[in-house]
Amino acid sequence: MQATGIIVEYNPFHLGHLYHAEQSKKQTGADCTIAVMSGPFLQRGEPAIIDKWTRARAALSGAVDLVVELPHLFAVQHGDYFSKGAVETLNHLHVSSICFGSEQGTITPFLTSHKTWKENRHAFDRILTFHLDAGLSFPEASRLAYEAIGISELDVSRPNNILGYSYIKAIDRYAPAIQPATIKRLNSDYHDESMSGSISSATSIRNALHENGELTREIRQALPPSTIRALSDYRLNKGLWHSWDHYFPLLQYLIQISSPEELREIHGMEEGLEHRIVKAADSTSFQEMMEKVKTKRYTWTRLQRLFVHLLTNLKKKDSHLLDSPVPYVRILGMNETGRKYLSLQKKNINIPLVTQLKQLDDPVFNMDIKAQKAYLYPLSAKNRTDGVKREKLPPIIL
Repeated sequence: MQATGIIVEYNPFHLGHLYHAEQSKKQTGADCTIAVMSGPFLQRGEPAIIDKWTRARAALSGAVDLVVELPHLFAVQHGDYFSKGAVETLNHLHVSSICFGSEQGTITPFLTSHKTWKENRHAFDRILTFHLDAGLSFPEASRLAYEAIGISELDVSRPNNILGYSYIKAIDRYAPAIQPATIKRLNSDYHDESMSGSISSATSIRNALHENGELTREIRQALPPSTIRALSDYRLNKGLWHSWDHYFPLLQYLIQISSPEELREIHGMEEGLEHRIVKAADSTSFQEMMEKVKTKRYTWTRLQRLFVHLLTNLKKKDSHLLDSPVPYVRILGMNETGRKYLSLQKKNINIPLVTQLKQLDDPVFNMDIKAQKAYLYPLSAKNRTDGVKREKLPPIIL
C-alpha cells in the first residue's frame, strides 16, 4: 500500500484543494493521501480562520485519507524550515511521493533548477547576502539571486513555484527516496484577493468571508459541502472566524508590558526592530500597526510571523530546534483508508505517533500546546476550556 504526501494549510479547504488531493493520488498512483497540515497559525503568520480539528474533518470528507499536524515550530517559518518540517514528517510516515500544486505544472524545471542551484550555491549565497545588505526583502533578494545564477526555466517570482522549490530542496536533503511530483494550479493565483468562480484562492475566500460576515452564494460555489458545514457551524458555535483583528488587543498588551530588551529575545526580532514596534503599539488596529512597522525589508509576512512568535513566546534561544529532526507525528484524523495505512506502517515508524497529549513530553510538542492556547484567546471562556479539552481527545475517525 503506497501513500502520497501533500503539504497543506486548508484555510479553508476549497474546491481547488479537493482537485489537488484527487489529482495527487491519480498522478502518483497512490492508494492513500496523507496531508501534513499547519495547526492554529500558518506559514504566512496568520491565524487559521477555523481551528485545525474543523479543517481536518472537512479535508477527510473530501479526498484526504489521513491528516497529521505540522509542528507549530516549523509551521510559522520561511519556506525552507516550513518545508523541512513537512517533508521530514511525511518521510517518517513512509510516503513514496510528495505532490504539490504549482504555477509551473511540470516537475522537470524544478529538478533542473535545483541542479543549477547546487552547482552554484556559493555564488547564490554571495549574491543573496549582497541584496539583503542592500535592504531588499528576502523573497526579492532570493529571486534576483536565482536569476543571477542562471535559473530561468522556473519562474521563481510565483508563490507556489517558490514554495514548491523549497519542497524540492527539502526532499533532496532530508528524504531523497521520496519522488516529487506537481500539478498545475487552476485559475486563481495564491495571492488573488478577489474571487474568481468555483476555483478561487483561499485568500480571496477569507477576504469575502470577513467582508460579508456570512457564506454568500459566491463563496459557497467555491467550497465543497464539508467546508460549508464546517464554516457555518464554527461561526454559529464560536461566534467568529479568526483574523488578526481578534488578537490585536493581546498583541498590543504584550508589546506594551515588554521592555525592548525582552522583545529582542523573540525569535525573528532583528536588532532595532523592537523600537519600531514599541512606537507603533499605540495604534488603534492591527492594520494601522502593521502599516507603521512595515518597510521594504520588513515585509507584511515577516512581521506577521514575528507577531505570532510574540503571541506564543517563541524565543531565539529555542530556535536551534528548527535544525533538529522532527521528533514526533501528531495524528489529527483519518478515514478507513488512513487507518489501514497507519496499521500497516506503524511498526516501521521510529518516532512517537501522538494521538493524545499525555503521550509525549517534548519541547517542540509543548510549543504546539502553547500555540493552540494562544489561538483560543478570542473565544468565550467556555469555548477556550472546550478547546483545551479537545486537545486531549483522540483523533477524528471518519
